[in-house]
Amino acid sequence: MTSDPVPASGTVHWIGAGLSTGSGLAALCDTAERVRLWHRTESRAADALGRLGLAGRAEPRACTLSALAAELAPGDVVVSMLPAPEHAPLLAECVRLGAHFACSSYVSEAVLEQVPAAEKAGVVVLTEAGLDPGIDHLFAHDLVARARRAVGDGTPASYTLTSYCGGVPAVPNDFTYRFSWAPTGVLNALRSPARYIDDGAETVAERPWEATRRHLVDGETFEVYPNRDSVPFVAQYGLPDAWTPRTFVRGTLRLEGWLRAWDAVFEELKTGDDARITALAQELAAAYPTTDDDRDRVVLAVSLEVRAEAGRTWTGGYLLDLVGDAGESAMARCVSRTLALGVRHVLDGSLPPGLNRAAETADRSERWLRELARDGIEFTLRVDQ
Repeated sequence: MTSDPVPASGTVHWIGAGLSTGSGLAALCDTAERVRLWHRTESRAADALGRLGLAGRAEPRACTLSALAAELAPGDVVVSMLPAPEHAPLLAECVRLGAHFACSSYVSEAVLEQVPAAEKAGVVVLTEAGLDPGIDHLFAHDLVARARRAVGDGTPASYTLTSYCGGVPAVPNDFTYRFSWAPTGVLNALRSPARYIDDGAETVAERPWEATRRHLVDGETFEVYPNRDSVPFVAQYGLPDAWTPRTFVRGTLRLEGWLRAWDAVFEELKTGDDARITALAQELAAAYPTTDDDRDRVVLAVSLEVRAEAGRTWTGGYLLDLVGDAGESAMARCVSRTLALGVRHVLDGSLPPGLNRAAETADRSERWLRELARDGIEFTLRVDQ
């Protein structure tokens, strides 16, 4: 049973100030009545606010679950920038105290288990509202809606949908990579099997990097590989039952030469236990540090081709290609501004209680894309009919 949503109080608690916290936090300082930034210590939170030019506009706090719970009021919004395994305890406190919850991560089982209680309590749970997942969902939903209007839901057809995203160095280095999130998370993602549809059949890559292919984006060659489980997104993106997938894959994009440059890393991933992979992540972070002079680049390319049995073809694609600057990385810009947009919709009461992803419908995707473009996230759409 769904309850009426708890009215938003206007207070936002932003938890964590890592690599993906950027100008989205500043946007919320303009929107919300009150913003608190929670970090490991109050001094670190204050330093982060100073670095972001937000000193005096948000309140620094030392983050512990008990300290947060003591300040949470019904209708507050908790924004978690913590690693995904830490979301569930935060959400539990939100449900208990009637506060809303938002993050940019995929929905975990631990979070999903709490959704019925959140819905009953009138609490909004916003997930997958970052770059990937997040903007990629918006692109895919919009492309599918456009193709459905052009081809028709009941028209027999086959299709290819690919969605590749990557954070890479703006100036290529020998490692062909720049860490834009926790190195341990990067390596563990590569250790997880990937399921996708290739040549009309479900396929599993136990070692995702072994399924790496060359991929052309706007005339530039990249290397791409599948990650996680793509198959459930066939239903989530609303592809018609009359259409048969030839290829459906959501994956990661890397610079050309990545597979060769990371060969020694892959050998470690094949044999290393958890302790060794954790140590390797620390070694790589030390060997390839991110400095203030580095500039990152985010590339997100989503494309859909539909071929009707009658011979008609519809093709469309979105491309986001951004480079960071001295004030903010491209990754932080994309993740934090998308998440801030979602939080604004929690604040204005337009999201219902229970589970929400960045893109649940084509209409919402279209609206959020317009708003993101207005917020400074640049992308292009190409449609061929």
